[in-house]
Amino acid sequence: MLEIPNLNGKELFKFLIDNEKTLVAQKKFDLKRADGIYFNGSIENQKGIATKANGSIATDKTELSVTSIINTTNWYDSHGDVHIDGLWKKSLSENKEIYLLQEHKMEFEKIIAYPEDVKAYTKNISWRSLGVDFDGYTEALVFDSTVKLGQNGYMFDRYKTGKVRNHSVGMRYVSIDMAINDDDYPAYKALWDKHIDKIANRAEVEERGYYWAVMQAKVVEGSAVPMGSNRITPTQSVKDIAPSEDTQTRAADSTRAKALNNLLKVLKA
Repeated sequence: MLEIPNLNGKELFKFLIDNEKTLVAQKKFDLKRADGIYFNGSIENQKGIATKANGSIATDKTELSVTSIINTTNWYDSHGDVHIDGLWKKSLSENKEIYLLQEHKMEFEKIIAYPEDVKAYTKNISWRSLGVDFDGYTEALVFDSTVKLGQNGYMFDRYKTGKVRNHSVGMRYVSIDMAINDDDYPAYKALWDKHIDKIANRAEVEERGYYWAVMQAKVVEGSAVPMGSNRITPTQSVKDIAPSEDTQTRAADSTRAKALNNLLKVLKA
């Protein structure tokens, strides 16, 4: 595998352009997941990402309604990528078999929610509501999931107690372009200029001098992770799932039957 050497400035840019086809091919071949070690990602302008859990969740509940942000656009991540608005549109319209997993493991015991319990969609969310000190909006990839105790008890407890602070998208690149901050490369500089003002952690990108603009990608899965390559991926809400009307009716009938039996016992005594 071709690795990007520890170069800077003109030397780095020349290497990137000379090897662009190979680097793009490598990215398209690999399934992108969260890194094991989190890249800084502009902690400086981040006030703190709140993971919200409903403090009134009863201990006997067996199903939770969880809304989680799986990915955000216009953020420079540890892969050197900036996801561009609209990159999920085609994939979401075609792929309805999307899982919520634990740490990108497609294994039975690591599945948090099956596709029938996952609704995946995009939503414009302000950076400030996500705790980032930056004006404007990101196009978030959001999952509304039914998380069941019987499916993955460990992650059910992690969500219930507000311990899931990051998520990550398992994806495949479809269309990706390189942006470089150097006037000697007009086409690459034009792409840099097109998106740089929208990137919330701009200082990180400018320090490096280039980024990969991901124009289109396929969603394979979304995962709960301890720390993601894009940290702006919190759990937005965790709520009890109220029992269905039929369940409530059966419970009420059972209560009435017990009360009637108790009354009959008293009358027979």
